[in-house]
Amino acid sequence: MPTGKFFREVQLPQQRSYDAGVLFPAVLSPDPSTDSTAVQLSTFEEAIRTHKPWLESLLLKSGAILFRGFPVVSPSDFNDVIEAFGFPEFLYVGGRASRTQIVGRVYTANESPLDKEIPFHHEMAYIPDSPTKLFFFCEEEPGEGGETPIVLSHIIYEKMKERHPDFVAQLEEHGLTYIKIAGDEDDPSSVTGSSWKSAYKTDDKNVAEERAAKLGTKLEWMGDTAKIITGPVPAIRFDQESHRKTWFNSLAVAYSGPVSEKIDDRNTSVELGSGDPVDDDAVKDMLRMLEEECVAITWKKGDVLLVNNLTVLHSRRPLIKPPRRILASLCK
Repeated sequence: MPTGKFFREVQLPQQRSYDAGVLFPAVLSPDPSTDSTAVQLSTFEEAIRTHKPWLESLLLKSGAILFRGFPVVSPSDFNDVIEAFGFPEFLYVGGRASRTQIVGRVYTANESPLDKEIPFHHEMAYIPDSPTKLFFFCEEEPGEGGETPIVLSHIIYEKMKERHPDFVAQLEEHGLTYIKIAGDEDDPSSVTGSSWKSAYKTDDKNVAEERAAKLGTKLEWMGDTAKIITGPVPAIRFDQESHRKTWFNSLAVAYSGPVSEKIDDRNTSVELGSGDPVDDDAVKDMLRMLEEECVAITWKKGDVLLVNNLTVLHSRRPLIKPPRRILASLCK
């Protein structure tokens, strides 16, 4: 086994099998032949460093890796695990969600009320340069609900192209333009509730405009409120490593049309890059496909989930029974 005697691939009922038996996501636990007393955080970190090429190849093949049963207890432990991988940090500039730094490279995942759903998206798909990898860590496992479903993006692209070829052709030709209304204070009630000050790390409008421009974004001012216009940006992308087209967008989050009643944020909207509205029926089908194709593994305390943001969409299901604390980190 290329992982020596530290990692063991395990199977969970929720996993899906694609491409001649590739499991999504991959799930790794400590090998049972390893002395349980020897499985400490430091040995986990060393195993990550030693087997990083194999882990990266597994991530490329599977799209996501869930590490379960390792001694990751605190945000500081999680930060050490992230550092062991050695991926460069991706700074959250221009982000739509309210997030707070906890320690090092560890942040809250999204500070909106946990009983709210967060629709499927690729992280920061609305800017030209997005993070390539995401880490999630379960510090407190949910009592009930609160899963983080994931779905392979190329599957959604292929199904949408088969079902709605004209809409997909429009997306490929024109891309999407995202619009958000952001005040100067964070709105913790919204899943896209970051203020323009938080998004661009400044309280100076001129500096905010400069930082936004570097991300292909224009700010229009309405007093102390900013209309943030990003795009057109691609909604379908070609992943160079997997050689597949992906459904790389935040359409489900930003859409505010008649089929999005369950999303009660109205500070965002999206349109085709041509300025035309998106197809309501196509979006309705897309939302159904995402639910049908996703994998939602129940969080366990200490879980670390590594996601290839270029090929996998993620979301958040509403929390039914507290507590729940999931932390996150973005990487280049």
